[in-house]
Amino acid sequence: MHASWLYLFIAIVAEVIATSALKVSEGFSRLAPSIVTIVGYGLAFYLLALALKTIPVGVAYAVWSGVGIVAIAAIGYFFFGQTLDAAALIGIGLILAGVLVLNVFSASGGH
Repeated sequence: MHASWLYLFIAIVAEVIATSALKVSEGFSRLAPSIVTIVGYGLAFYLLALALKTIPVGVAYAVWSGVGIVAIAAIGYFFFGQTLDAAALIGIGLILAGVLVLNVFSASGGH
């Protein structure tokens, strides 16, 4: 795996952790989750910037947002009791398919 893809993967993980902490920060009224949110987003954007040195911005952002959306939807379902109806599950499947097609079949994939 090229270092830029590793940076992007870690950036996505940091962003998902930050977004999950944002949910439990209760509008930044709880200190610990608020700190996790701020540090997580800072790390995520720093690593995204490093990834963008070699990965095209459109590809990186598509992967970033697609994987992030799917991960946050799963976290919402498993940890926050949020429901996913058939349309949501179909949409998540389409997002995953789009990220897969972009990375496996597109010449724009940055590989």
